[in-house]
Amino acid sequence: MNESEFNRRVDDLLVEIEEALDACGADIDYETVGGILTLTFDDDSKVIVNRQTPMRQVWVAARSGGFHFNYDTARDAWISDRDGESLFDAMGRYCSQQAGRELVLRSV
Repeated sequence: MNESEFNRRVDDLLVEIEEALDACGADIDYETVGGILTLTFDDDSKVIVNRQTPMRQVWVAARSGGFHFNYDTARDAWISDRDGESLFDAMGRYCSQQAGRELVLRSV
């Protein structure tokens, strides 16, 4: 995928994550600045979603570690390069861990 398509897909992804956060009913503050989405939890912990344009990856930093996601055209989804988990499933897990309660994030 070329750089323009990558950036469009990531921009769309960040909006999808924001919409999923709104829909899940959790009280998680979020802000996107300069293409970086920062989620802030009640305990002031953060999850950061950032694009890595040269690698054509989305990187997520959470309390549990750093994670890299590649776009899979066959699945039409961002997929972990570590274990094949979708980004939305992984984000639900990271947010649940940091919010201290079960959260499900779904692409809307």
